[in-house]
Amino acid sequence: MTQDEIRFSKQFARRSSSVVRRSSVLGIDASRALSDAPTGTEYYSRALIEALLQIDSPWFFRLYTRAHPSQNFFPPTNNYEICALPFPRLWTHTRLAFEMLMRPPDALFVPAHVLPPIHPRNSIVTVHDLGYKFFPDAHPFFARAYLDVSTRWNAQNARVVLADSYATRDDVAKFYGTSSEKIRVVYPSCNAALGKPAPQNEIERVRAKYALAAPYLISVGTIQPRKNYARLLEAFAALPHAHTLVIVGKKGWLSDSIFQRVRALNLDARVKFLDYVPDADLPALYGGAQLAVVPSLYEGFGFPALEAQACGTPLVSSNASSLPEVAGEGALYFDPRDVRAMTRALQTALDDEPLRQALVEGGRANVKRFSWTRAAREIVEIVTAF
Repeated sequence: MTQDEIRFSKQFARRSSSVVRRSSVLGIDASRALSDAPTGTEYYSRALIEALLQIDSPWFFRLYTRAHPSQNFFPPTNNYEICALPFPRLWTHTRLAFEMLMRPPDALFVPAHVLPPIHPRNSIVTVHDLGYKFFPDAHPFFARAYLDVSTRWNAQNARVVLADSYATRDDVAKFYGTSSEKIRVVYPSCNAALGKPAPQNEIERVRAKYALAAPYLISVGTIQPRKNYARLLEAFAALPHAHTLVIVGKKGWLSDSIFQRVRALNLDARVKFLDYVPDADLPALYGGAQLAVVPSLYEGFGFPALEAQACGTPLVSSNASSLPEVAGEGALYFDPRDVRAMTRALQTALDDEPLRQALVEGGRANVKRFSWTRAAREIVEIVTAF
């Protein structure tokens, strides 16, 4: 252990000893929250933990991590401790399980992974989506098998299963026979950094940074088949050549076919892939776009839809799975399997400025339905009722 880690551990020990330990302990698997480049589930884990630490609660929190986070990673409150458990492989199934055996908390919350084989009876876990059931070919075989086994384990062994949406709740009940009474829908929110539109000077800075020419459309999400980028490219190819399509996201499974589709449609000059970008740049990227597009075939929640609305960007979205539930009246919808319908929706929104303004206003109103603080309070209520 380095000197910094020793000082950090002592700091948390002093903080913990100053707390009256009459509170029950809620353990949280915080391992996914420490990702340097978080995507949906990692960001969910971090944002929800931060919210839990900052609300009034009868619980003392124990955050299980694989390594010591930086000193200012979590809020400087006095209601938690870090339990760093370094281990090279199979951390959840071995090291965390051993900790549950030797020093179990009163309850355990797993926000973005799987319950360890040894866990308290009072355990809750979030199931984010069942995309592998609907699009098995979009996942490697072993990844699909692991997702199926681990989700079944979660559904059977957690005392309460959290779902990000009613669409996901229904999917868990359908595929794993979990009673609807056991599944609780707790809506997440979006990145706090995306809470308001970016100023024009920031939009211009980010445009210059990524060499983006206006006007452009933006779509955010990992490049993989279920995001439906192949059909989006076909729909975009039918639009006038004045626009660029900007796709923001890491390369995922079977992403090569998407890049091949760009070449086949002769869109090399009109489509720009930005890979993963820092959160700080996302508001301006959204803000500089004429439209945001979410073409997905399936989403457990659909963070990019809410992000676009929070940034004041008109949203055109697939009507599949949870997306209408999440985006509400702040989007123009299309059938994601119908390329012509997608093209019509995009063209309609591009041609109709009053419609775009209405979508912006509807999006602003819709975003108010979602709050990390509210989600944290609902989780505390669930756990306290055990």
